[in-house]
Amino acid sequence: MSNRAKFRNRDRRLQQERSAANRAANPEKYARDPNERQMGRAAAKRRQEAAKKKVDKVEEKNAQTTNTKSNKKTSNIKSRGGVLRYPLEALTESTDYLQIDIVKYQSTKERGGSNTIASMPGSRRTSMTSNVPKGNVTKSLVNEGTILLQVPNKVQDGNSTKYGDSSMNTLVGAALGGTVEMMEEMGKKLGQGKVGEAFAAGGDTIKEAFGNTGFDGGDAKRLLTQKLASSAIGAFGGNVTVGQIMARESGQIFNPNMELLFNGPTLRNFKFSFKMTPRSQKEAEQIKLIIRTFKMNMAPKVTNGAGKGPSLFLSTPNVFELRYKSGGNNHPFLHKFKQCFLTDIGVNYTADGVYATYENKEPISMIMDLSFKELEPIYDIDYFDEGGNDLDNTVGY
Repeated sequence: MSNRAKFRNRDRRLQQERSAANRAANPEKYARDPNERQMGRAAAKRRQEAAKKKVDKVEEKNAQTTNTKSNKKTSNIKSRGGVLRYPLEALTESTDYLQIDIVKYQSTKERGGSNTIASMPGSRRTSMTSNVPKGNVTKSLVNEGTILLQVPNKVQDGNSTKYGDSSMNTLVGAALGGTVEMMEEMGKKLGQGKVGEAFAAGGDTIKEAFGNTGFDGGDAKRLLTQKLASSAIGAFGGNVTVGQIMARESGQIFNPNMELLFNGPTLRNFKFSFKMTPRSQKEAEQIKLIIRTFKMNMAPKVTNGAGKGPSLFLSTPNVFELRYKSGGNNHPFLHKFKQCFLTDIGVNYTADGVYATYENKEPISMIMDLSFKELEPIYDIDYFDEGGNDLDNTVGY
């Protein structure tokens, strides 16, 4: 090493020693301001490490937030709205079409706004009005948005109610009525502390109930004999009822007092079939997005996100609000819908009976079949407003 290099190293070493002594003697003076940007490779490395720690903290906080909110069991897929339509024609005041709005499902408790989980009649009606956003989107719709389709070739509705036959002969009716009255009379007497009178009142009530039917002692004896005979025959493998024995002996049977009774409401189904023949590449793209949108929004929702382990729960798919419209208003004649689930979708990509596509591989003709089912039955209150007047001038639901 040359003398020049030796002197240079000695000067550098002496300078470093003096700097270290000054820093040790005056630590406050030489303290580094963390907010001041430092220069050099070491400073840059320190900044990178600090930034990495900051990112790690943010990710850890997000993970903790996700775990805290895990009780809600909601999907992390982002909503995406807009309008898809077929055919791509401008809507005028005289255009009739079917509007289908996509809405997130609300549970009975959320919809009713109360602590009960029992459904409230009329809570699944669609809103009276629904505006159509302007412009078409170039992506499928998720959890929200609107699809506009032509009015299908087959437009029909049907309402039904469940009824069932019910039979109750006179003796059973008398026994039932007498038992109810007996319990009421005995309850009154027991409430007064009259135990003996309570049992006497119960016996008198039963006798009076059977007496009103014209059933006397002779009838009771014959009925008991026939019942014993039926039981004896049953012991030998026979299957003969008391009514059959009565019919064979006297040509009479108990009056069944048959009546048609109300069993409950029903849920309506709607099936639509749309034939779609794209006339341009844009229209073909809209058809593809419409099909994909229906498929995605009818699928059950995984609550823990895609590819993140098994899912203990599944969330209810989205619901669809259908309405016939004329221009910007609801159709003045056709029937209305309540909120529906899309229960089935089927697409025939060879609607003309042969596989044929355009240059970009879009099928030249397709048939899309949709099956919807309403979430709640139709009630009488659905036809009237709060004042008891007709809710609208259409054919109703």
